[in-house]
Amino acid sequence: MTKEVIVEKINDFLIDEFEVDEEEIAPEANLKDALELDSLDFVDLVVAVESNFGVKLVGEDFVNIMTLQDFYDLIERKLA
Repeated sequence: MTKEVIVEKINDFLIDEFEVDEEEIAPEANLKDALELDSLDFVDLVVAVESNFGVKLVGEDFVNIMTLQDFYDLIERKLA
């Protein structure tokens, strides 16, 4: 799966499932603050990643995830 496809799929489910405004989605956006994701949203995010990409995420995966770009990179690494 290419980086572009990963980014597109993530952006799509952020818009569709988390009701994030498309204008708020940018690689440098802070995943928690700019996208207004709370702790329950992170649980839903893990479920969305598992269903869309078939990879499991655990709490430790999010330790260094600050921006949306970090999240894209995490998913890309998990798929490698």
